[in-house]
Amino acid sequence: MRILITGAAGMIGGKLVRRLVADGNLAGEAIEALTLADWVAPEAPGDAPFAVETRRVDLGEANAAATLLAARPGTIFHLAAIVSGEAEADFDKGYRVNLDGTRRLFEAIRAIGDGYRPRLVLASSIAVFGAPFPETIADDFFETPLTSYGTQKAIDELLLADFTRRGFMDGIGIRLPTICVRPGKPNKAASGFFSGIIREPLNGEEAVLPVGEDVRHWHASPRSAVNFLLHAAGLDGAAVGSRRNLTMPGVSVTVGEQIAALASVAGEAVAARIRREPDPTIARIVAGWPRNFVPERALALGFQAERSFEEIIRIHIEDELGGSWVK
Repeated sequence: MRILITGAAGMIGGKLVRRLVADGNLAGEAIEALTLADWVAPEAPGDAPFAVETRRVDLGEANAAATLLAARPGTIFHLAAIVSGEAEADFDKGYRVNLDGTRRLFEAIRAIGDGYRPRLVLASSIAVFGAPFPETIADDFFETPLTSYGTQKAIDELLLADFTRRGFMDGIGIRLPTICVRPGKPNKAASGFFSGIIREPLNGEEAVLPVGEDVRHWHASPRSAVNFLLHAAGLDGAAVGSRRNLTMPGVSVTVGEQIAALASVAGEAVAARIRREPDPTIARIVAGWPRNFVPERALALGFQAERSFEEIIRIHIEDELGGSWVK
């Protein structure tokens, strides 16, 4: 099997690469070659038991996608995107990367023809939903995004479903929860503070909280995000049916409950490193995001996530801090 990962230099892309290298197979089929693509050159793993190629490419450019598909990868993980806050701040860049880049990739797949029909897993987002919300959001809730990022992802989902319906590819879109706790440095995502208020205190640093503690949101760990992608790649398309986009499971908690979980796991002194500093722009963006889901379709298809925010924190400690962090 040949695999292509766009956005491979990102946090989730990097973790997906390491998991594929460790497993050596995808859905039980041995991996023959892996192509890693991003707008900056991804880092190639040195211990891969198969061929790895890295490509620096901008999918918004003409013919860029076609060059990535020359070897006809059987599975494509499409993760390339700019994050929510950046897409909101730079309208043109958001549409060029998150929409135009995706459509160019889809069109390049269609142009090959000749029976080529790869499984494509699209990393979408719960930002495709917009307020007003019910108490819990079911699988049949309509998409009315209230951000440019959410709008771009919603259009991507529609394109994926139509290209799949027409037989050009076998697409699965997975709406990721906010991934928390993200390792590394903060990014430009409006949701970045959800990770920051856990990550920085655990690292002995102060964190800024720009919203109220009553803000509720839907979370899953980076480990779960990778598991979602891998599981989606092996799904039976017939079992998914014509509704090709799925909301992933997660944990619904308030910011206050996040802080309480941090105190429970790491102690009150660590939780005290969070400084409240309201940011009206971030508060406005977050107010339009969904808070709680009942993802029955995804659960029935075998997707799984954490059951508590404490579990998410402990996974971060295990995966990023060597499991050795103590109060």
